[in-house]
Amino acid sequence: MSKSAGKKNSSLDRVLGRLDTLDSVNLANLVQRLARERGVFEEIFNTLQEGILVVRDDGAIEYANTAAQRLIGLGGDELAGQTLWRLVPGLHTSLGAALDDESGTAAPVVAREFELTYPEPRMVRLYMVPFRAAGATPARRFAVILTDVTKDKQTTAARIEDERTSSIHLLAAGVAHELGNPLNSLTIHLQLMERKLKKLKATKDADSLAESVRVCRDEVTRLDGIITHFLEAIRPRPPDLAETDLNEVLAEVLRFQQRELADRGIAVEAEATELPRVLADRNQLKQVFFNVTKNAMEAMRPGGKLKIKSRADDDSVFLLLADSGSGIKSEDLVRLFQPYQTTKTGGHGLGLMIAQRIMRDHGGQIGLESKEGVGTIVTLQFPRKDRRVRMLGG
Repeated sequence: MSKSAGKKNSSLDRVLGRLDTLDSVNLANLVQRLARERGVFEEIFNTLQEGILVVRDDGAIEYANTAAQRLIGLGGDELAGQTLWRLVPGLHTSLGAALDDESGTAAPVVAREFELTYPEPRMVRLYMVPFRAAGATPARRFAVILTDVTKDKQTTAARIEDERTSSIHLLAAGVAHELGNPLNSLTIHLQLMERKLKKLKATKDADSLAESVRVCRDEVTRLDGIITHFLEAIRPRPPDLAETDLNEVLAEVLRFQQRELADRGIAVEAEATELPRVLADRNQLKQVFFNVTKNAMEAMRPGGKLKIKSRADDDSVFLLLADSGSGIKSEDLVRLFQPYQTTKTGGHGLGLMIAQRIMRDHGGQIGLESKEGVGTIVTLQFPRKDRRVRMLGG
């Protein structure tokens, strides 16, 4: 031990070494001094944003500062008898050899990231450092530092999603542009064919050919419309908000899909419920409803049912669309809002991503519940018009 270290500890060593010789007054003064110093250290620890724990080999928690108690959902009076392994299931197993110290050598410093679900979902980074307290039983303990990294993770995830979505927008816009060129060429050549057919002598074959050309022109027009709507849907464009009747817009979309629903043998059952009006972009809502109902149709066999329910509370208006389709596996469900993630053969995996973006731009949410072999429920939640005004104004 160096001289400086000796001087640093000599005062306390001398006091502790004379405990047996101290009278009751000096002993009381020493206890008060130690209590004050302990209080100062605890105050320092409790001002830290990071959680600080002291645990034994068996995981028993001997000390937790305020931040740690908040993260793991315990009050100071609830710490007695608690173990870190019980409060964070799976942590003990993941630490593995870091807890083994049979050789007497110091265990390594370990770092882990894990998810806490109680008292609220949190991503936490853990640093665990072993130390030995002289004269204490057991001798070895661990200092555990817990850092809440939830916001950092969310920010990073949001940035990655924005970059990925932006790249998809650019790619989709490029593809749509390239498709537009041959469609324009087809339109021009079909117009030339129509002009030449008009100059020919009217015959049964000429009339049939003219009808075929007309059908081709209609299909080219329809494809051009699809591309235009697709570009409008994927481009991040602020919604043009106006008072909107959700039931009216949904009914319009279902009328447009009426023939396809009939061809697929799918029945629609809608509960007629009068809903408060919401502030929404009518065209963007059509895109959301079209994507959701299209997914439902493609998930069902002939004889399937699409049930539509609606309700409202003090803050929100809800539309629930339930299909009787094949359902979605739980491992696929969590990825369906990601681009290019689809459970359909030939699907592009952009429909739900676009619907989610539009709902977010409207201050709403889209939720999915599904069970294999039973079907899927899509919930669209919109803020009430008056509630949205209060939120924007406040």
